[in-house]
This record gives sequence, C-alpha cells and structure tokens, in this order.
Amino acid sequence: MNSASLRAEPPRDCALCPRLHQFIADWRAREPAWHNAPVPTFTPPQGDAAVRLLIVGLAPGLRGANRTGRPFTGDYAGDLLYDTLRRFGFARGEYAARPDDGLQLIGTAITNAVRCVPPENKPVGAEINTCREHFFAPTLQRFPNLAAVVTLGLISHQSTVRALGGRVAAHPFVHGARQDVDGLALFSSYHCSRYNTNTGRLTEEMFVDVFAAVRDYLGEW
Repeated sequence: MNSASLRAEPPRDCALCPRLHQFIADWRAREPAWHNAPVPTFTPPQGDAAVRLLIVGLAPGLRGANRTGRPFTGDYAGDLLYDTLRRFGFARGEYAARPDDGLQLIGTAITNAVRCVPPENKPVGAEINTCREHFFAPTLQRFPNLAAVVTLGLISHQSTVRALGGRVAAHPFVHGARQDVDGLALFSSYHCSRYNTNTGRLTEEMFVDVFAAVRDYLGEW
C-alpha cells in the first residue's frame, strides 16, 4: 500500500466511534472466527491508479462484510451487486460469497461510508461524520484517475457529496440520476439490500440501468 492508501484505511482496533468499537468487541467474543473489524476498501489487482469507478455502500452487514472482511460479501446485496458488476465488465471471476473466491475487480473499487458494522445497520450522524473525515474523504482522494462514483442509498450519497465539498441541498439523492460534483460523475441508486428488492423499491432492472449508464459514461477499457 502507498501512503495515500494507508491514510484511507482505519486500523483494526479503530476506537474513534465508541459505540461501534464496543459492538465489534462484543461480536469478537461471540464469533472469534469472523473478521469483526473495519472492512477495508476492495480494490483491483492493478492498484489504485487503475480505479476509475468507486462504489460506495452504507456500512458492513453484520453477517456479510463484517463476517467475511470484504465489502458486500456474504449477503444478498453482494449477490446482486457482483452479478451486475460482472455483467458490465467491472469484475471478473466467480462470486462465491467469500473473500477467497478469486473474484477480481476491473478498474473499480468498493468501499463503505462507514467502515464498521453498526447495530441494526444504522450508524448515527456522529459516526458517519467521523468516518468521513478520517477515512472516507481520504479514500476518495487515493485514486488519481477516479472518474465516477456510484452511491448506494441516501446516507452514502449524502456523505459522498459532503466529502467532495458539495452541498447536499444542491445535489439531492435521486435514484438513477447523474450529477457532477467536484469533477466526478456521481450516480445514485437505492441500496441493493434484500429489503429494498423485496418491497419493490428497487428492482433488478432499475439497478442494472444505473450501471448501464455508468458503463456508457466511462466507455470500454
């Protein structure tokens, strides 16, 4: 890792958010074989300079990324996300819901606005702000050729806008919209959670359409 990458990654025992730190400690005692730590950004084997697309989720799922240590790995959201990424050439290999499945990203990185799993999947404002200041904003800056960002859900959208120095009121969350913020194309989508797909807020077609627009914007590589 280069110095920019190191600055963007929280230490395993990050204690900046006491509530999240304690929640993880409790789960380490219950499930010592799980990852149970801040989940690092998933990057392509070619390194940071290859990244043109960044995907931003909310936070690790308790039995997903918090268990496996890789964003969107081990829960339904990952099934939909990684299938879609492979469909549009942003990933290759088989996704088997575990970090050693051999899946590789292509020109793409995946992170979360909040790196530690929150109780009930609901980080509070102070936790979102702390993670943005210390880790998420540096993550946006670590990729020198970044051109586009996909935000999954309202909180990740708002935190991304703020991290880029924009005003949320000027860049509201709208599913399927593209907005330009600080020189980056920001594409917004409802989160690909099972709750959203089960309730019909997000359909597979709606999700695929977002990434079709991203692919068209970035072109082939």
